[in-house]
Amino acid sequence: MIITNYGRQHFKLQVGDLTIAINPVSKEGNGKTAKYGADICLITTNHPDYNGEEQVTHGDKVPFVIKGAGEYEVSDIFIKGFQTETKLKEGKTEKTFQNTTYCFTLDGMKITFLGALSHMLEPHHKEIIDETDILFVPVGGDGHTLNPYDAHKLSVQLEPKLIIPMDYNEQTLPLFLKEAGAEKVEPVEKLTIKKKDIDGKLGEVVLFHEM
Repeated sequence: MIITNYGRQHFKLQVGDLTIAINPVSKEGNGKTAKYGADICLITTNHPDYNGEEQVTHGDKVPFVIKGAGEYEVSDIFIKGFQTETKLKEGKTEKTFQNTTYCFTLDGMKITFLGALSHMLEPHHKEIIDETDILFVPVGGDGHTLNPYDAHKLSVQLEPKLIIPMDYNEQTLPLFLKEAGAEKVEPVEKLTIKKKDIDGKLGEVVLFHEM
């Protein structure tokens, strides 16, 4: 699996010919946009910073778009989504949005993508997640998603092998890395990883260069 980050919560996951886009930034969003074709597009939050599905429609590739809670099976991938609420700014006003956390297995690795989560998960949410190899966690870049301390606390509770912080800024990222004991972690351009590479790991932080 190859993981690429385009900033904010926009990630591209590739396995062979299959491409999954998660939370691409729309043209109206606050962040960099990127144009490519995806087979599946996961949208956690119907907000311009995360709902740019048109950006990952390219050529003959039109993605199957998932944008809410439920159970889905696409291209032999089983995806579960559960809903929470989050407060985000839209323009100058703060509004309540529905956020969906997605859990799925790709290339033999269990992935949990928390999305624009703004508070700690309930016990029944953790039962849905069950087990995680790779956790994508927001780190309070806009002051509305999880703050760095809660982001780290939740990461520890879920016991992932790899932790990928996202949606941070220059103030919140150092706080999260300090909590995780990962101040010296070197950013990568892309992450190419197989199941065997993460066996035996626990809570290792992976940081991406901004593209």
